[in-house]
Amino acid sequence: MTGVGRLTAADVDGAYAAAQRVVDVHRALVGYVRPGMTLAQIDSFVAKQLESLGAKSCFLGYRQSFSDPKFPSHACLSVNDCIVHGTAGYLTRPLVAGDLVKIDIGVAYRGWIGDAAWSYSLGKPTPEVRRLMDAGKESLKRGIDQLRPGRRLVEWAHAVQGCVEKDYGFYLVRGLGGHGYGRKLHDAPFVSNSVPLHAAEWPDGDLACAPGMLLAVEPMIGMGTGRTKTAKGQWPVLTGDGSYSSHHEHDVLITENGPRVLTEGLDELPDELPL
Repeated sequence: MTGVGRLTAADVDGAYAAAQRVVDVHRALVGYVRPGMTLAQIDSFVAKQLESLGAKSCFLGYRQSFSDPKFPSHACLSVNDCIVHGTAGYLTRPLVAGDLVKIDIGVAYRGWIGDAAWSYSLGKPTPEVRRLMDAGKESLKRGIDQLRPGRRLVEWAHAVQGCVEKDYGFYLVRGLGGHGYGRKLHDAPFVSNSVPLHAAEWPDGDLACAPGMLLAVEPMIGMGTGRTKTAKGQWPVLTGDGSYSSHHEHDVLITENGPRVLTEGLDELPDELPL
């Protein structure tokens, strides 16, 4: 687990700097993304922004195992029923009013990783899509509040699942979740968004939060189902029923005093983009 209990002040500054470059890219995207654009255009814009910030994409060329295809894009760009891992070429049509676009940015900057996603509506969303977006943001907030020294990771899942499924009536996508990170994109522990049905489903759930943990936490929500589908050998993960989905992600450092959101500023960005 990267850096647990061993992060120096310089390490924290490095992790924060990487996380803030993610926020900077999102801030630029809010002023850029509009109907009529393609995902390929947006991905090219992300690449240019990263270059201007002295950072690189940690998604481009990434693969989960040697037998999997490399991720072909600088950002994960997922529209409507695509929950996560949308590539720049999986959807070729231009964006239109009413689309819900999830943009996940991962950067490598001076040896540290930043990784955060947000959901954006092109134009005013329907009331149900607005509730879906609010569920993502609220569950993320409630879950992060549980990430305090001595508390188990499963308490994050209790907070997130209660918010999404009980309070909002939507569906968490089981099997997807957050992760440790730091000097590399994916590290232990796995951070499930759902309470495990049995102990073997999520062994890391009993892990106690400790100062020095760096966690990328990310509720992924389906409007009509928590089931997914994906084409063999391809990256995009879709809702099983074609319903809209949301994705919100923050980078969090657990300190002795509680959670510190390193991607602070994302919450302040508008998530309804003008037409």
